[in-house]
Amino acid sequence: MRNHWSRREFLAASAAAGVAGVTLATARESRAMAFETELKKALIGKPTEETLRSWKAAGFDGIESNDRGASPDAAADARKLAEGLGMKIHSVLYGWANFNKSERFDADVASVAASLRTCQGYGAGALLLVPCRIGGMPMPQPWEFQIEFDKTTGHVKEVVKGDNAPYAEYIAAHNQAIDASRRAVEKLIPTAEKTGVVIALENVWNNLWVKPDIFAHFIASFDSPWVQCYFDIGNHVKYAPPEKWIRALGKLIVRLHVKDFKLNPDGHGGKFVDIRDGSVNWPRVRKELDALGGTQWMTVEGSGGLSLEERSKRLDLIIAGE
Repeated sequence: MRNHWSRREFLAASAAAGVAGVTLATARESRAMAFETELKKALIGKPTEETLRSWKAAGFDGIESNDRGASPDAAADARKLAEGLGMKIHSVLYGWANFNKSERFDADVASVAASLRTCQGYGAGALLLVPCRIGGMPMPQPWEFQIEFDKTTGHVKEVVKGDNAPYAEYIAAHNQAIDASRRAVEKLIPTAEKTGVVIALENVWNNLWVKPDIFAHFIASFDSPWVQCYFDIGNHVKYAPPEKWIRALGKLIVRLHVKDFKLNPDGHGGKFVDIRDGSVNWPRVRKELDALGGTQWMTVEGSGGLSLEERSKRLDLIIAGE
């Protein structure tokens, strides 16, 4: 039995091993570079030094701050800290507002305006805003929705084919929320322009704009560069495949949340799971995202049971189109 190698064989084997050691990372980087749209990696949290250092070490590029109430001065300090560490506070998570509740309208408009100023301090380009939510009345199941709406007002006319009488209360509440959200956002546009921060609208299981066309129509109807879309990839799976949403929303999308949702075998209902463990067709999503162009921030929301390194690795796979 041969138990030694020649120098030539040893060098050849060593070279092959060296190449193998870098193939996975290099191949993924090469595939990611082959796309037109650059995707940057982030998580949600408070931008402290400890958090920023650990996330950068795990391979993330930035953070979405969930400290929406920070003063502009405190936010500016956080910005300096982040930039000193080579990180970016790219957006702020405001979340739910209650514009469709008359008693909360003025207070919530003022609160969102204050958070836009906080965004400016952070140097963040977008504020995630869910304008309102409705519920507590009969409404179709996610797979039953077939929405017809007025292209002038954005008002919903039908939510299913056939008899819509059982859903009259839902249709009325939806249209009231559309009007209230429009009034609120129009009041906020001047602050958005002054601060240089985009109002990025998201519909997060709030029972509103549950199909791609109507959500795209609502956002586009403002005809303002300061009103765009924050698209959550996992939140919309139960209504339509994410690639259909991305195709409809197109360049209205300015930020992306990364979650995954596993549909039941019959395609009706399901549950949130760790990214890449669900029903999202990530290669198809990556292909659709490439039509957006420029640089897009992808922020992982959830999957907290995974280590930072594993979340970073899975996001790398998505960015590479795998």
